Amino acid sequence: MFRLKERFGLFLNNRWLVFVAAMWIQSFAGIGYLFGSISPIIKSSLNYNQRQVARLGVAKDLGDSVGFLAGTLSEILPLWAAVLVGAIQNFIGYGWVWLIVTGRSPTLPLWVMCVLIFIGTNGETYYNTAALVSGVQNFPKSRGPVVGILKGFAGLGGAIMTQIYALIHSPDHASLIFMIAVGPAMVGIALMFIIRPVGGHRQVRPSDGFSFSLIYSICLILASYLMGVMLVQDLIDVSHTVTTIFTGILFVLLIIPVVIPISLTFSQETRVPSEEALLSESQKQDPGVSGHDQEIIFSEVEDEKPKEVDSLPALERQKRIAQLQTKLAQAAAEGAVRVKRRRSPHRGEDFTLMQALIKADFWLIFFSLLLGSGSGLTVIDNLGQMSQSLGYDNTHVFVSMISIWNFLGRVGGGYFSEIIVKDYAYPRHASMAIAQVVMAFGHFFFAMGWPGAMYIGTLLVGLGYGAHWAIVPAAASELFGLKNFGALYNFLTIANPAGSLVFSGVIASSIYDSEAEKQAHERHPGQWNGASFLSSFLAVDEPLKCEGAICFFWTSLILCGLCIVASILSMILVYRTKTVYTSLYGKSRT
Repeated sequence: MFRLKERFGLFLNNRWLVFVAAMWIQSFAGIGYLFGSISPIIKSSLNYNQRQVARLGVAKDLGDSVGFLAGTLSEILPLWAAVLVGAIQNFIGYGWVWLIVTGRSPTLPLWVMCVLIFIGTNGETYYNTAALVSGVQNFPKSRGPVVGILKGFAGLGGAIMTQIYALIHSPDHASLIFMIAVGPAMVGIALMFIIRPVGGHRQVRPSDGFSFSLIYSICLILASYLMGVMLVQDLIDVSHTVTTIFTGILFVLLIIPVVIPISLTFSQETRVPSEEALLSESQKQDPGVSGHDQEIIFSEVEDEKPKEVDSLPALERQKRIAQLQTKLAQAAAEGAVRVKRRRSPHRGEDFTLMQALIKADFWLIFFSLLLGSGSGLTVIDNLGQMSQSLGYDNTHVFVSMISIWNFLGRVGGGYFSEIIVKDYAYPRHASMAIAQVVMAFGHFFFAMGWPGAMYIGTLLVGLGYGAHWAIVPAAASELFGLKNFGALYNFLTIANPAGSLVFSGVIASSIYDSEAEKQAHERHPGQWNGASFLSSFLAVDEPLKCEGAICFFWTSLILCGLCIVASILSMILVYRTKTVYTSLYGKSRT
C-alpha cells in the first residue's frame, strides 16, 4: 500500500503528466479560432456591417495576443493562479456576449462589445503562457517538439469544440458562444493544479524518443480522424447517434496520451535517466574557475575567437574554442589579462525584454511574424464571410478545416524545424521562410476563387500559419534565452493583432464593404446615394453582403505579397544567425 502511494506521488509529479494536462488545456484554449463561426451569428443578431465585425475581430486578436499581464503573473505567481485568472476572464467576457446576442441582456455599444470580446479571448493568453512555460522548463532539451505540440493543440481547439457543438445539436446557433464561455473555463479549473514546472528529471531520458513519437502518432491520427468526421458530416446527413459515437471516439483519442506518464510511473522496470553533461570539457579540466567567471570567459571567447573558426568543421571548431577557453581561464587566474564584463549578453544567452528590444534580430522576428501570421489571421477572422461570398452555406466546415491544418502546421513546424537545427545546425527560421512561401500560394488561390480554391487555400494558409507558432517561440528561446521566455514570447505575440488591425480591420473590411456597396447599388440603383454610403459606416444599418470572388480578390493578392516580404525577412535572419546555430547545435553533428 505504501509503495502504491509512493508511485501515485511520482505520477502526480511526472513531467509527462504535466505535458499531457497542458495538451488538454490547449485543446480547449484556441477559442479565438472560432471567431469565424460566431461572427456571422453576432453580425445577424446585432445587425452589424462587415467593418463593425472586423473591429470585433481586431479586439479578439488583441485579446488573443496581448499577454503582458499573463507573462508578468506567470513570473510572480504560481501557474495555477494564472490559469484561474484566464478561466475567469474567459467566462465573463464570452458569457456576457452570449447574454447580449440571445437578448437576455440589453444591447451595448460596439466599443463595449469589443471590450467584452477582448476580455474573453485574453483568457487564452493565460492558458498558453502556463502551458508553454511549464513545457519548456520541464523539457529544455526538446523545445521544438514541445512548443509545436502544445501550440498545435491550441490550433485544433476550433475543430474539437465544433464537433462538441455538433453533438449538442442545438437549433440556437448562439449556444456556440455559450460553449466558448463555459468549456475552456471548466477544463482550465479542473487541471490548473497539475500545470507547473516539476524538478528532478529534466534531462533527456531514453524513453523520451518513444514518448514523443507516440504523441506525434496520436496527433496525426487525431487530425486525420477529425478531417474524416468533418467530411462525412458535410457530405451526408448523419444521425445524432452517429455524431455521439464520433464525439466519443474523439475524447478517447484525447485521453490516450495519459498512458505515457502512467506507464513511466508504474512500470516495474527501473528507468535511469541519461543525464547529459552539464559542464563543458574545459570546465572539467579547470575546476578552479568559478561559475560566474566561467560564464564571463565563455562570453569573452565569442569576442576573441578568430573569424575563420566558425567556418571550420564542427569537431575542429570545438577543439579550437576549448583551447581558447583554457588559455583565457589560465590568463585570468594569473592576472595576465582582465576579462571584461559585458553589459549586454550575446545571442544564445539570457536576455531581458529591454535588452532584446534593441537587437535587430528580435525585430526581424517580430516583423516577419507580423506579416506572416497577420495575413493568416486575417483569413481566419474572415473565413465565414469568404466562404459565404463564394456560395458555401456551411461555414463551420472551413473553420474546422483551418483548425486541423493549423494544428498539423504547428506540430509539423516544430518537428521539421527541430530536424533542421539538430541534424544540420541551420537556423530555425529557414523553415519559417518556407512556411511563408506556402502561405503566399494559399492567398493566391483565395484570390482566384476557382472551384475548390477554398479547400486548397484553407490547407496552405492553415499549415503555414500554424508553423509560425511552433517556430517563433522555439527560435526566440534559442536566440534570447529561457530565463525571461514568458515576457519575450508575449511581446512577440503582439505582432498578431498588429497585423490583423491593418490587414483585416482596414484593408479587408474596407474592400469588402466597398464591393458590397457597389453590388447593392447595382441591385437598387435608385436607393443608394452618398448619404447612405456614409451611414453604412457610421451607424448600425442593414448589413451589407458581398457575393463572388471579387469580395476578397484584392485583399488576398495584397496578403500574398506580404507573405513574400515576410519570407525575405526570415531569410535575412537566417543569414545573420548562422554562426549562432552552428555554435549551439554544431557539436551534435560530430
